[in-house]
Amino acid sequence: MKASDDFIRRLPKAELHIHIEGSFEPELMFEIAHRNGVHIPFDSVEAVRAAYEFEDLQSFLDIYYQGMGVMLAERDFYDLTMAYLRRARDDGVVHTEIFFDPQGHTGRGVAFETVLNGIWKALRDGERTLGITSRLIMCFLRHLDEDDALRTLDQAMAFRDRIAGVGLDSSEVGHPPGKFERVFTRAREAGLVAVAHAGEEGPPAYVEEALDLLQVARIDHGNRALESMALVKRLAAEKIPLTVCPLSNLKLCVVTDLRDHPLKRMLEAGLVVTVNSDDPAYFGGYVLDNFTAARDALDLSADDIVTLARNSIAASWADEVRKQRWLAEIDAMAAASI
Repeated sequence: MKASDDFIRRLPKAELHIHIEGSFEPELMFEIAHRNGVHIPFDSVEAVRAAYEFEDLQSFLDIYYQGMGVMLAERDFYDLTMAYLRRARDDGVVHTEIFFDPQGHTGRGVAFETVLNGIWKALRDGERTLGITSRLIMCFLRHLDEDDALRTLDQAMAFRDRIAGVGLDSSEVGHPPGKFERVFTRAREAGLVAVAHAGEEGPPAYVEEALDLLQVARIDHGNRALESMALVKRLAAEKIPLTVCPLSNLKLCVVTDLRDHPLKRMLEAGLVVTVNSDDPAYFGGYVLDNFTAARDALDLSADDIVTLARNSIAASWADEVRKQRWLAEIDAMAAASI
């Protein structure tokens, strides 16, 4: 039996792989650009959307960094984050763990605290008004050097109480996780949980480095881990969650057809796989879109969908009381649908 769109929407879900800058819809981009008097090389929302055709990860990143250049003030980051939270709520997201890229802003003259304050205030208001709990994950840009990442970590220490973890994103090929071993060691010593993008375009060895050298709690993407049976067995045995993003993988040509996506094989291998949206404004789909697209392309059963929802809650850093309540709600919905 397949799960209906409404059933999937109502299931409590956690989103664990969302770049807040990647939720920047063209309409809001135009609004903020106008508000801040920033020129962008597009004359309409339609022109922006037409530019969202990517050949690979790097071609996406080029326009991604261009888009974030219009954000200058705390209000901009607040508006961006609140827009995402409202959209996530409509998809049944009850908890979200948001990536943000401070280097993408401080490198163009926006203060670290401006970025953080805007996002943080929105997350706080989102919990109060929308009922969505959250955690914040500060990512290091892997195309920059580790010294830049270390300086960013130093800046973040003044706001340690607002940041739950650190991550690693941006251009993967040619930038192995081991490049950032020192900064991740220092972050863990400060009590921050580590995650990292690995195995999206990079080889299985990058996933192994993320586990062994960065000591991550989750792997973001992890598709190419399936090329190594030993690694698959390790991920299953250690119950390392994978934050998979089907529509992102399709849009960036990681897969050329969603029917070839490894999500179902990951489930069959006993991996703790979750479904997420990554950069939904650019990739044409938020969480519900990713669930329904994967369901249709991979012939996922209702049991598969329930497993994915349960995995997302179990793999989250939400407090245990809430996690148990949401898991009970999922189980009750599953039982009622039989």
